[in-house]
Amino acid sequence: MSRRQRLATVWLAGCSGCHMSLFDLDLWLLELAELAEIVYSPVASDVKHYPTDVDIALVEGAVATSDNLALLRQVRANTTTLVSFGDCALSANVTGLRNPLGGPEPVLRRAYLELADGSGQLPWAPGLLPELLERALPVHELVPVEVYLPGCPPSADRIRAVLEPLLRGQRPQLRGPEQLRFG
Repeated sequence: MSRRQRLATVWLAGCSGCHMSLFDLDLWLLELAELAEIVYSPVASDVKHYPTDVDIALVEGAVATSDNLALLRQVRANTTTLVSFGDCALSANVTGLRNPLGGPEPVLRRAYLELADGSGQLPWAPGLLPELLERALPVHELVPVEVYLPGCPPSADRIRAVLEPLLRGQRPQLRGPEQLRFG
């Protein structure tokens, strides 16, 4: 028997909707557990550091903070097949709506001062929050991506259509509007 594929899921700057869609795989999750060893995931493990020798990683969310960028670089360095998982990872989507504001300072002012209930202050203490990048970016602008999985969030059927062939060592073939549509 060959070894099970090592699968990771990663959550950057997004709403976790893509990870919630994984649970919509229902009974196929049992088959997935036989085909893959989940070695890293914000929803299924207590592993704090990204492991080495990961076969497949589903990366959800845009890259919006210094922590996101550091984790993404670890993922890319230790993963054979990186899947850009959902519209935020593919286009920055909702997370990228902050980009026209012109950098981190206007975003922080708006969130912590203008919309505060009267007791607002900027979170400038070092280490209090991860540093915001100048722009929220899609994954492929920072690291190479092998597979794109659109959707906000992608449906369980679409996730399975990508994972099944990858777990067999094949390239997924998403076709038609039901498989390729954003949103």
